[in-house]
Amino acid sequence: MATFDRRAFLWTTGLAGLALGLAACGDNGTATSGSSSGGDGFGAVKLQLSWKKNVEFAGEYFADTNGYYKAAGFTQVELLSGGGSGTSVESGLATGRCWAGLSAPTITAPAVLQGAPLKIVGATFQKNPFAIISLSKNPIKEAKDLAGKRIGVQDSNELVWNALLKANGLDASSVTRVPFQSDPSMLTSGQLDGYVGFVTSGPVNLRMQGHDPEYLLLSDAGLPLVAETFTVTQETIDNERDKLKAFLTAEIKGWKDAVADPAKSAELAATVYGKDQNLDVKEQTEEAKMQNELVVTPDVKQNGLFTMTPELIEQNIASLAKAGLNIKAEQLFDLSILDEVYQADPSLKLS
Repeated sequence: MATFDRRAFLWTTGLAGLALGLAACGDNGTATSGSSSGGDGFGAVKLQLSWKKNVEFAGEYFADTNGYYKAAGFTQVELLSGGGSGTSVESGLATGRCWAGLSAPTITAPAVLQGAPLKIVGATFQKNPFAIISLSKNPIKEAKDLAGKRIGVQDSNELVWNALLKANGLDASSVTRVPFQSDPSMLTSGQLDGYVGFVTSGPVNLRMQGHDPEYLLLSDAGLPLVAETFTVTQETIDNERDKLKAFLTAEIKGWKDAVADPAKSAELAATVYGKDQNLDVKEQTEEAKMQNELVVTPDVKQNGLFTMTPELIEQNIASLAKAGLNIKAEQLFDLSILDEVYQADPSLKLS
């Protein structure tokens, strides 16, 4: 689906409307719907997704469908679609449109540097889906292979593209950057040697069209970054810690189910939660399989879903610096809540 790759614009436009909401975030950092309903539960909250409802949010669908949110004490967790202008998680948290959201370090870090009291408390994708997608007949397997190639890069991906070049000591003049609007036919027709896109969708679509794709994850090319990060206000961490732990517990259970059943993940995406998106179940199943490789790593198997090792956190901080975002780990990340969740219930870890 070409539209899926257009989600790239959120890397650089996540601050839309944020400045207007910073004061609100400082005074009332959570949505009114996110306030506790009392001793018998946490009431209803709104979770802002980073994009339109497709299989990328399979864990959330399972958490809702299988009753994990309700078991955790929530009367409802409303899943808000993202993807439109001004619907970033960061602006949603600032204005009270949502209680929590799924975002990315490259979006949250600029907001924090501008004064937004936000923190990342977990990461669904241990590796960001962004990749250089090429064809096996002319593969780009390493960053050095970019030299002399024609690469399609959307204007909205300039930040990550320049960071990739910097991370690998490549001069921008050594690569021909071609204007690109998520049209893979530019690759298959030979107009491009590769393009920046999502590994979860690009290669899947190319295979379904009869092509043999190759891909190089940016996370494996000197730019390690996580994605689909759980982002909340500092006020939520300080004043609603038990509520946040209950929410993350439900999310872990949902994602355990999603990882175990890609076909069901696709079915929920295509026929229930994203039924208005004209999703193809077969394609969504393949995307679910691809994204599982980004969600489950050896460290995740050992430490639990959404966790980040200190080494991975520092790698993300270094990658952000290459993108011109100089921020300290303690300014952006707080994984202590997840630590408490797994200490309380080790059975939540993947078996």
